[in-house]
Amino acid sequence: MRKLLHLFENNKKWAAKTSESDPNFFLRLSKQQSPQYLWIGCADSRVPANQIVDLLPGEIFVHRNIANVVVHTDLNCLSVIQYAVEVLKIEHIIVCGHYGCGGIKAALESKEHGLIDNWLRHIKDVYRFHQKKIDALENETDRFRLLCELNVVEQVANVCHTTIVQNAWKAGRELAVHGWVYGLEDGIIKDLDVCITGPDEISAIHRMK
Repeated sequence: MRKLLHLFENNKKWAAKTSESDPNFFLRLSKQQSPQYLWIGCADSRVPANQIVDLLPGEIFVHRNIANVVVHTDLNCLSVIQYAVEVLKIEHIIVCGHYGCGGIKAALESKEHGLIDNWLRHIKDVYRFHQKKIDALENETDRFRLLCELNVVEQVANVCHTTIVQNAWKAGRELAVHGWVYGLEDGIIKDLDVCITGPDEISAIHRMK
């Protein structure tokens, strides 16, 4: 029980099956990664980044947390963004939320959830920014889905406000930040028509000279 032997067995079977179908798979994967994309997504186990866009692991760089939030004091997230932009030279940052997100649902509730409540405050702020628009919807499911979308839009803005992204733009780098949302019920990604490619597309208060 302590060694989770069934997972080790699963791993051996998977490695053998993968090598049988593609003998050079692990050799290619062991080479230096050169992804064009950074995926910032939810930690939900039902949203595996490379699988839902049908890319190999080495083709997409991934950061995941509860409800795909980008916080300016989160050194983990900022370090991933910096490494992706400055070292891997990625060209696209994708913030992808998903409908049915447990973090979003918890943020809409008034009850206590423990330590995570401090993290969920960021999502409650998104709700506060857009409360009239969300509350105007009569259906609870529609309000839930809209907050999932609006949270992505806010996190796209937070990515663009980082010194990392803005310094890349100032250096003349081509770097786009996208906002998507994934449907658990059908496996389809929805483009939220949010794509920021330069400082002129963000609020003046957040632009660095």
